[in-house]
Amino acid sequence: MASLTRFLLSAACLLAGSCVALASETPIVEDHLVSKRHLSKRFIDDAGNYNISFYHINDVHAHLDQFSSSGTDCTRPERGCFGGYSRVKTVLQDTRPQHKDSLLLNVGDEFQGTMFFTYYGGEKIAETLNEIGFDAMTLGNHEWDRGDEILGQFLENLTFPIVSANVFSDNEKLNKTIKPFHIFPEYELAVIGVTTETTPGISSPGPGTKFTDPVRAVQDTIDFIRSTTNIKRIAAITHIGYQEDQRLARETTGLYFIMGGHSHTLLGDMAGAEGKYPTIVNNKDGDEVFIVTAYRWGEYLGYIDVTYDAQGKVLAYHGAPIHLTNETKQEPELQAEINAWRKPFEEFAAQVVGESNVILDQSTCQLKECTLGDFISDAMLDYRLNGSTPTTAPAFAFTNAGGIRATIDQGPITRGEVLTAFPFGNAVVELTLTGDTLWTTLEGIVSKFNQVNGRAVTSFLQVSKGIVIKYNAKAAVGKKLVSVTIGGKPLDKAAVYKVVTIDFLATGGDNMFDPPQKDYVILDTLDEVLVNYIKVKSPVDIALDGRIKAVVPCSSRRVVKKATKA
Repeated sequence: MASLTRFLLSAACLLAGSCVALASETPIVEDHLVSKRHLSKRFIDDAGNYNISFYHINDVHAHLDQFSSSGTDCTRPERGCFGGYSRVKTVLQDTRPQHKDSLLLNVGDEFQGTMFFTYYGGEKIAETLNEIGFDAMTLGNHEWDRGDEILGQFLENLTFPIVSANVFSDNEKLNKTIKPFHIFPEYELAVIGVTTETTPGISSPGPGTKFTDPVRAVQDTIDFIRSTTNIKRIAAITHIGYQEDQRLARETTGLYFIMGGHSHTLLGDMAGAEGKYPTIVNNKDGDEVFIVTAYRWGEYLGYIDVTYDAQGKVLAYHGAPIHLTNETKQEPELQAEINAWRKPFEEFAAQVVGESNVILDQSTCQLKECTLGDFISDAMLDYRLNGSTPTTAPAFAFTNAGGIRATIDQGPITRGEVLTAFPFGNAVVELTLTGDTLWTTLEGIVSKFNQVNGRAVTSFLQVSKGIVIKYNAKAAVGKKLVSVTIGGKPLDKAAVYKVVTIDFLATGGDNMFDPPQKDYVILDTLDEVLVNYIKVKSPVDIALDGRIKAVVPCSSRRVVKKATKA
């Protein structure tokens, strides 16, 4: 009767219009819906129906502490501060006692993004996750940014299960710690994990670590669980992205609830949301699958109550992402630890290297030309021009939008902001490419599919002065590139061009080059190149100038002739 009592109390709360409140008196506004299959059965008996609460978080990217809206350190609280694990801890302390049947799940990408990772690696992240008390975690691609061995050491320090059903490794530490699923016997529930199979192209796993198709891995794991146990209730934590989560839902059976990550997708009823929380997709059997995800950086903590029926299908739900803002109190003990961890790197990070008259925006870099993309690409080009003669000068520079991680706000620019915006430690390199290779590479980027190997290109690009790219987004894959102008002249496929980029892309990252480039020299790190450029250009004053243009060619436009009189 305990489960039924909790279920009825939750329903009564919803019908009365009340909701759970934090100690800070910040309300959790809850969405709710009864599955359309059982719309008439919202009040049910407890004959096999089970109510459990899930808290979930994804893509925190080392934001252990609160941050500004741009993702950098929150130095102006009056403008708003978000996230931070001390706020997560407050929410859990205030609400989880009311949901004794609950799980707290981490959907990956804890590594990479702030000085907490740059300075400490995974050490302080592991301490924080253990203190928060996660019940299980799947791995994101960025967990491999420093290779298998460093990740293995991190996982050995965690006190909860790690699940990724599509990861297979010959690394002893990874092989020992990563399991395909974990069963929580007290809830008669299994949690399966999967990681994006694009990880080798966007991170640094060893050659002995392989990633298989997540859809096949999940289905195989479901079939195994159901054939070897009595478990009917199954959930998945999936670091594969919102669109792939929907494909996973459509192409499997036996899975009815997915908590996702990787794509930094905002779901809910708030402004800017890309879909509903949860998003509902029908599976191969026509049954509903419920998909949730919680944006990025820990700005939201996902929260949802799920009712499973006797067959393990989702009968009903209610919940919503919890927005962690200034109004949510920081748990003092954990915040004191985080403040202490800051001290060794805070003086270095606080060094002002220049200032900007404009916002150097990152938010649109994966979609189109952006100001921070222009600025970093110009910095890379300027760096090489200063070390070149007129006959050896590069034509332009480009980088991947995925490597640009945070906006740099208007006003003073600190080293910490630079490292937060460009946290990967990439180095600048110079390549020599034929015009034909360059055209094929750019076509692959705007088409989102490499034109040599046919696999997905996993990032858009940003470019410097010296090149203008025009493409037709509505054209067929492989036919989207309309024109490329270099130095004011059309790209010559028979010519040879010197191009500045980063080592990550040159070696095959984001699948932009196939085969990966080999003939290059590693130069200074990207953050140092940018710091020096800021000093020269301060105060920074840059505006978009049309280097990347989405166009519709005249030949594809519909021409309407005016009628003439007889």
